[in-house]
Amino acid sequence: MIKVGVLGARGRMGSEVCRAAGAAADMEVTAAVDVGDPRDPLGECDVVVDFTHPGAVMDNLRWCIASGRNVVVGTSGFDDARLATAGEWLGQAPDVRVLIAPNFSVGAVLMMHFAAQAARFFESAEVIELHHAAKADAPSGTASRTASLISAARSAAGLGPSPDATVTAVDGARGAVLNGVHVHSVRLSGLVAHQEVLLGGHGEVLTLRHDSLDRASFMPGVLLGIRGVASLPAGLTFGLDSLLGVD
Repeated sequence: MIKVGVLGARGRMGSEVCRAAGAAADMEVTAAVDVGDPRDPLGECDVVVDFTHPGAVMDNLRWCIASGRNVVVGTSGFDDARLATAGEWLGQAPDVRVLIAPNFSVGAVLMMHFAAQAARFFESAEVIELHHAAKADAPSGTASRTASLISAARSAAGLGPSPDATVTAVDGARGAVLNGVHVHSVRLSGLVAHQEVLLGGHGEVLTLRHDSLDRASFMPGVLLGIRGVASLPAGLTFGLDSLLGVD
C-alpha cells in the first residue's frame, strides 16, 4: 500500500487527487495538508503530491526533499532556474526522487510528443493555450514545455525562425516568445485546460489540439506518477514521458 500525502489538499486539483488516490486499491491518503496546516504528517508518507501555487511550491519542495520524501509535482511555474534549484537540493539527498510534470493528462503529454515530431516538417509553429480565469501563471507550464520541444526539434532539423513580416503591433498582440516560438495565452471563465499547436507549411496547416474538460482527466497521470516515481532514477525527472514510454 502506497502512503500518499497531498499538499494543496483543499484546492481544486488537490481535492481531486485526494479522491482519486483514496479510491485506488493500492493507495491510501495518509496526510492531506493545505495552507496553515503543519507539514509534519507528510513525513510518514511514501510519496507527496504537490498541487499548490507557484508562490508556495518551492518551499514545499525543499521541505519534502530535506525530509527524504519522494515527490510528484503538478504545480505550474517551473522555469529553468527553478528546475536548477530543485536539482541542487536533490544533490544533497541522493535517495530522493522528484517528478515534476507540466501536465498529467495522458492526451496532453501525447500532444506535446506529436508536436515535437511534427515541428521539423513545417516552416511555422505557434502555440495557443486556453485556461480558466483563476489560473495564476501565463503561459502555462504545458505551453512552455511545448515551445521548448518544438524549438529543439526545429533546431535539430536546421530550421530558422518562423517567417513573420510584422513591423508594427500593439504590445503583446503577437504573444510571448519562448525559445523562438510565439505562445498566446487565453484566460476565460468556463474553460478548464486546452491547447492548440499550429504548424504551417506550403499550402497546408496541421493543428494539434487537446482539451481537458474536467480535472478528472489529470488523475490517471497523477496515479501513474505516484506508482512510478520510486522506479525513476534518483534526482529530478521532468515530464511524464518516461513513465508513458514516449521519451
